[in-house]
Amino acid sequence: MKTMRFPHPLVLLVGFILLAMLLSYVLPAGEFVRHADAATQRDVVVPGSYHHVPATPVSLLQALVAVPQGMAGAADVIFFVFLTGGAFTVIDQTGALRRGVDWLVTRFQGREALVIPLISLLFATMGALENMQEEIIPLVPVLLVLMRRLGYPALTAAAVSLGAAAVGAAFSPINPFQVGIAQKLAQLPLLSGGGFRLVVLAIALLVWIGGTMRYAKRYQVAPLPDEPTTELQTSVGRHGVVLLLLLATFAGFTYGILKLGWGFEQMGALFFVLGLAAGLLGGLGLNGTADAFIAGFRDLAFSALLIGFARAIFVVLEQGHIVDTIVNSLSAPLAGLPVGLSALGMMGLHTAVHLPVPSVSGQAVLTLPILTPLSDLIGLPRQVMVLAYQYGAGLCELITPTNGALMAIVAACGVRFDAWLKFAVPLYLGLLALGAAAVIVGIALRL
Repeated sequence: MKTMRFPHPLVLLVGFILLAMLLSYVLPAGEFVRHADAATQRDVVVPGSYHHVPATPVSLLQALVAVPQGMAGAADVIFFVFLTGGAFTVIDQTGALRRGVDWLVTRFQGREALVIPLISLLFATMGALENMQEEIIPLVPVLLVLMRRLGYPALTAAAVSLGAAAVGAAFSPINPFQVGIAQKLAQLPLLSGGGFRLVVLAIALLVWIGGTMRYAKRYQVAPLPDEPTTELQTSVGRHGVVLLLLLATFAGFTYGILKLGWGFEQMGALFFVLGLAAGLLGGLGLNGTADAFIAGFRDLAFSALLIGFARAIFVVLEQGHIVDTIVNSLSAPLAGLPVGLSALGMMGLHTAVHLPVPSVSGQAVLTLPILTPLSDLIGLPRQVMVLAYQYGAGLCELITPTNGALMAIVAACGVRFDAWLKFAVPLYLGLLALGAAAVIVGIALRL
């Protein structure tokens, strides 16, 4: 008997686009009034302003057109992925990445188990600092090489990178795109409640890293043997220069995001320069560098385009004017619940809303202006309301197929999405339980 296979990522995303189209015929159209907010520099919802608007059901043609519209809307992210992917392919073809992986494997000979927590902590830190997700996609080939050299399964590359970054972002005390925007909207001091969040973050990382190490050990196979070449052994100095250039680029990348407010365009330009310089310094020449860029574009094309398909789901929901309807319908019942249940209900609300609204910052400006006065009304501390948003929306990034970065990274690893869910869902549920416990403790402490 033939077993039923989990849908291909592209089939899954197209299915969600069609589902969003059908919902535009079933759900009443409505929207909130919005106004420009000086603190967040975004349009935010006016509480109590939800009203019905004329129905705008999305036709099949419009749903299909939403795919290129989603790609256009995500163009900055997609081209960032192409440019950075090209740059890393250039570096790989110089031999420098293999040299760096060889060095790392040699340094951790007999202590391979330490690699997973160290890399996970690195990505968790970047997630906590700047909500790192799409930026991970071009790094996947490097991580795959490292994991294969250690004998770990390909899924581990996604777990130590995007998985750890998502956990770091969800429990972060300083992530500007989640807790930063949320605290501004809730009129709370920035970084307030940071000590409590750090404690919960440490526990969350123990859960995720422990689960990743257990999985890696369970499915570990014989490591791939090293295959040194004459070129690799005679180009140590050149490889060292390329790797130093890579480290300098990451330093500039971090500074640009945190201090200069860079977007994906500036980051893409930085990595394009990295690829060009690495190719010339690494001995590829102009034509070799160009060929390597093209190879990188080709290898990451599918992963990059998945981001556009994921964005198309939100385009359809927005065209049908049903995003605000979904949020209003989910938030209304919370007013009649006790404080503790209402807080947990908010976590559930944010989890449900994150499927049609896969942007954590977009979700914050949509939901928190509604939930802030509701929290005051029922006596729920605003800090706890922000925690419920962080844990509900942030952790959903681990499992929702509308997260384009997740779909792209899992696909780049060559892992089926159902295999990822089988690994991630038990850890996700454990982290969700931790978040719920933190919310209850936060109520007791009156954060």
